[in-house]
Amino acid sequence: MYTAAITGTGVFTPSQVITNAELVEAFNAYADRINAENAEAIAAGDVEPLQHSSEEFIFKASGIEQRYVMDKTGVLNPDIMYPQLRQRDDAEPGILAEMALDAAQKALAQAGKTAEDVDLVICAASNLERAYPAVAIEIQDLLGIKGFAFDMNVACSSATFGIQTAADMIRSGSIRSALVVNPEICSGHLEWRDRDCHFIFGDVATATLLERIEDAKGDHFEVISTRCATEFSNNIRNNNGFLRRSRPDGVKDRRDMQFMQNGRKVFKEVLPMVSQHIAAHMADEGIQSDALKRLWLHQANKSMNDFIGKKALGRTPQPGEQPNILQDYANTSSAGSIIAFAKYSQDLAEGDLGLICSFGAGYSVGSVLLRRHHGS
Repeated sequence: MYTAAITGTGVFTPSQVITNAELVEAFNAYADRINAENAEAIAAGDVEPLQHSSEEFIFKASGIEQRYVMDKTGVLNPDIMYPQLRQRDDAEPGILAEMALDAAQKALAQAGKTAEDVDLVICAASNLERAYPAVAIEIQDLLGIKGFAFDMNVACSSATFGIQTAADMIRSGSIRSALVVNPEICSGHLEWRDRDCHFIFGDVATATLLERIEDAKGDHFEVISTRCATEFSNNIRNNNGFLRRSRPDGVKDRRDMQFMQNGRKVFKEVLPMVSQHIAAHMADEGIQSDALKRLWLHQANKSMNDFIGKKALGRTPQPGEQPNILQDYANTSSAGSIIAFAKYSQDLAEGDLGLICSFGAGYSVGSVLLRRHHGS
């Protein structure tokens, strides 16, 4: 058996930003137009008028202040309200592969490694742009990596499930190293015309390089153990897919073809599941809460993270112990916990312990216990 280690991470951040103020202005213009078009039905009580959004509502509900996106023009146009991405020829790199390439190159550079050092690419993401060929194989080709690659989707937990998959292969000896990449264009599956969720998501790509610990050239994180769990729930769902046209009501653009969430039930059901998962994982490894120096949580909602952080540490986390990045990036699905890890991990001392945890649709939850080591 071998020991796996995280030796490099990378983050691709889109150049375009949508602030809450911009988002509210666009949504309210859309709401006013729809209400005007339905004025008679609204007056008759047959249709409920759309309510305005506000910056205060968004921040109180989520803690989000802005989000990065691949296209803001379409999103902020009240007549469109979704990203408009240029049509690409099949001979060109896909947009997800292009984003992942940037993040992967940064992860390799941080680890001091090249494509020749990588055996496997896993593209673990919620929002894969096609069924086949696998986006992971395209990323593998662009990087010039030999070996093999495959896609996986466990929604917002995809990164931690991908890390466990890669770490298990390294532990068994079937590979020496793997890149787990998480390209997410969440703006494409978000319903920007829905006041209750129009502010939630942003776009990004992350990459994590895992290797046998003896192959690490510099500072790295030993993977102590990993744990994943799933329980079926319909409370976070998207019904789009390749069978859409085969069903009687599948041709039209239905609301359930985009992100759907019963937020109250998710909050009530996911929080105890995640808290218990982390507690059991730490207990099985004999790690007390006061020994944990850093929590890198899925970036969905500040209130959720505050609750989980308090449960995991047995107290309110001190500044820096549970870093949040969603105020800048919003919810980036599988990539959120990895952004937090990439940006807030280098200051840890030799032997410090930390935990990456992601959770989301499924329900799914994955956790990775890490120990910091400094290179010679």
